[in-house]
Amino acid sequence: MTTLSSGTGAGGSLASVSPARKLKDRLVQGLVYLAFALAVVPLLSVLWTVAVNGAKRLDPTFFQFSMNALSGKDAGGGAYHAIIGTLEQVAITTVIAVPLAILTAIYLVEYAGNGRLGKLISFTVDVMTGIPSIVAGLFVLALWLLTMGFGFSGFAGALALTILMIPTVVRAAEEMLKLVPNDLREASYALGVPRWRTVCFVVLPTAMTGIITGVMLAVARVMGETAPLLLTIFFTKAINNDPFNGPQASLPTFIWEQAADPNQNSIDRAWTGALVLIGIIMLLNLVARLVARRAAPAGR
Repeated sequence: MTTLSSGTGAGGSLASVSPARKLKDRLVQGLVYLAFALAVVPLLSVLWTVAVNGAKRLDPTFFQFSMNALSGKDAGGGAYHAIIGTLEQVAITTVIAVPLAILTAIYLVEYAGNGRLGKLISFTVDVMTGIPSIVAGLFVLALWLLTMGFGFSGFAGALALTILMIPTVVRAAEEMLKLVPNDLREASYALGVPRWRTVCFVVLPTAMTGIITGVMLAVARVMGETAPLLLTIFFTKAINNDPFNGPQASLPTFIWEQAADPNQNSIDRAWTGALVLIGIIMLLNLVARLVARRAAPAGR
């Protein structure tokens, strides 16, 4: 009886590797590292630039005060009003978009099959994925503000962000649901469990980790959108805790407004606003990972 280590054939021992193959392996490995560096170096450069410039105004005043009654050249001031506006607008967007998107994904994967309605919904989602963000803002401006007569508000901005968030979550949830093994569904059906209970208690918990990750990616995308908010929430330097009444600030519009002012104090506030926005996104992603880890089924 022979072993693989002692066996030889026309090509020699299985343990030996030709120099040409070693060279190719090293070359491909080097190309992979080079591609990784080309992708990471610009990202690290951006993060470093934002951190260095944003640290100049990263003080308690920035988080405690608004820009009310202050001009661009004045020192001090902060982004409290913009931080509150961003958190409220993204929260409303998430509450509206995530249930609709997940229900749509469940229908496409579990119920639609090859039906016409499923194909139509899938095509519509693909089209919505490529819609420029300013088009979503123009749609809400035309329908919600001009046609229906509502005023500028954080809720109007949330509606525009919802249009951008839904297709991203739908695609992410759809892919995660497709990855759930059919054996789990068939085992549940074999026990006489209805389809809706199978989806709620077998399929969704299995795919929950990936769905939460997709939701956070969508949140990160819409949290940095500026164009639709410029058309729907307007500008304000005062604190407005009511997203349903009156103009409301947000971090993207705050950064845009401060960066457009040539005064150094405004530019410093813009850098700090960008740093805070990145920090909020990173914090939300960390929380999502912890939630996803807790929500994952045992043994995964």
